[in-house]
Amino acid sequence: MSIQSVKDFFASHAPDISVIELETSTATVALAAEGHGVEPGQIAKTLAFRTDDSVILVVARGDARIDNKKFKAIFGGKPRMLPLEEVEAETSHPVGGVCPFGLPRPLPVYCDVSLQAYDEVVPAAGAINAAVRIAPQRMAELTSAQWVDVCQ
Repeated sequence: MSIQSVKDFFASHAPDISVIELETSTATVALAAEGHGVEPGQIAKTLAFRTDDSVILVVARGDARIDNKKFKAIFGGKPRMLPLEEVEAETSHPVGGVCPFGLPRPLPVYCDVSLQAYDEVVPAAGAINAAVRIAPQRMAELTSAQWVDVCQ
């Protein structure tokens, strides 16, 4: 159902964007970069965190790492990634296919400024072999994301 929710999202909000499904796994940044013929930084990885009592999604370039001090300054606490078993429950997407599209309920989405180094990024699309190609600014607009600086 997860990939279908992403396809439905794009059909409603951006019908010009198609979900790309590969025959091989793209569940890691390295596999995704190889599968889509881009550099690892162009993979837009979506990370799920718990802050106080809420869940947020942070989308960052594939080769970036979260900076704990920057994260704490913006969100008021140490970054706590969701346990694997909670990720799919919160997002409806499996680990390796998590994205800010087609969520079962609205979650706050934040795009790290690291994505702005590229004209086009490749986030997952709800499955471990699915993705889309999209401009970072358009992704932020479609997901009502706020831009933040939380990566090293």
